[in-house]
Amino acid sequence: QVQLVESGGGLVQPGGSLRLSCAASGTGFSRYAMGWYRQAPAKQRELVAVITSGGRTNYADSVKGRFTISRDNAKNTMSLQMNSLKPEDTAVYYCNADPIGSRWYENPGVGYWGQGTQVTVSS
Repeated sequence: QVQLVESGGGLVQPGGSLRLSCAASGTGFSRYAMGWYRQAPAKQRELVAVITSGGRTNYADSVKGRFTISRDNAKNTMSLQMNSLKPEDTAVYYCNADPIGSRWYENPGVGYWGQGTQVTVSS
């Protein structure tokens, strides 16, 4: 069993930065692939970024070069550094722990999910 708690969301102006964090409790954190997903109003949830248990990263095309995902297995945490934010980045961001640790692509909704944190990019 893994519990995930996101933090770091908020309101930011276009071009600004935010850092999201995901704290995990439970055992086996290092074996999970960890990902960030987002869902905007009236849109389907989409993969933002994922980091596998081995450290492989994958990003949505829309965030490549702007977002960076990282994990600290010693602290059971994962982060998403978001730079050059755009209004279209506005969404609820969810942390996911995927038991398939090597999965580097979007998972079909399996694993554990946090409650989400709102990111709003607006002037």
